[in-house]
Amino acid sequence: MVADRAAAVLNVRMPRILMGLLVGAGLALSGAAPQAVFRNPIVNAQIIGVSPGASFGGALAIVLGLGSAGLIGGAFLFGLAALGLVFVVSRSREGGQTLMIVLPGAVVGAFFSALVSLVTYFADPYNDLQAIVFWLLGSLATATPEKVVIVGVPEVLGTVLILSLRWRINVLSLGDDDAQTLGVLPGPLRWTLLVGVAAMVAGAVAVSGVIGWVGLVVPHLARLWVGPDHRILLPVTVALGGAYLVAVDTLTRWLTPGEIPVGVLTAVIGAPLFLVLLHRSRQRGWTDD
Repeated sequence: MVADRAAAVLNVRMPRILMGLLVGAGLALSGAAPQAVFRNPIVNAQIIGVSPGASFGGALAIVLGLGSAGLIGGAFLFGLAALGLVFVVSRSREGGQTLMIVLPGAVVGAFFSALVSLVTYFADPYNDLQAIVFWLLGSLATATPEKVVIVGVPEVLGTVLILSLRWRINVLSLGDDDAQTLGVLPGPLRWTLLVGVAAMVAGAVAVSGVIGWVGLVVPHLARLWVGPDHRILLPVTVALGGAYLVAVDTLTRWLTPGEIPVGVLTAVIGAPLFLVLLHRSRQRGWTDD
């Protein structure tokens, strides 16, 4: 009996908790970094097209019957491809750096979202369609030790990259002109951070599907708690993001006998909570950060 319980903890519970920590931390940081880079409290991976691209890659892999490895690989590759497409389009246009990344990102995101709908429409309604819908809802129920390792690589590398540049993010958040005056090159730094964000989001979507609102809610909670200094804010965001997603995932198993997809519950909790946090942030003044 003791051996069975130990095996259940090590093989079922522990991988799920570890994956929740990694995915939550990565999604939270992938929201906080772009918000600082673009000086906008509602920018996230959805806006720059990474999340829709990864969703399309995973949905396509399910329809093609490529298995778990194909799903993970497809989501990761198309997530990075979406950012690459945004880079190509933004480099071919004149204008403000921030605007010329956000606008192509919105277009690329809408394009890949349309492709997800197209793949869903042509999917086998008795097999593939159900798998696509469940995966897109977001869940940690399929966590395994192998998936923990897979998601751990991009999450850890992306986190180390972004945290190592957090003092430069403070400078970049002052604006491009001030950053250049202080010796920071805005363009290369911005794209370096976005590559780290894209890797983390693509890795998270690959193993857990689409889990929304973490990258919006958690950075605001951290900002209200510790203030706008990214040297402190970003590490706190990482810790809060992991704890938040594990807590919500635990709640999904307690609410009903049938487990609610964690992506559904993060949206149900996150939307009204974000409105409250945004109202409080506006009272304090985002530009004061």
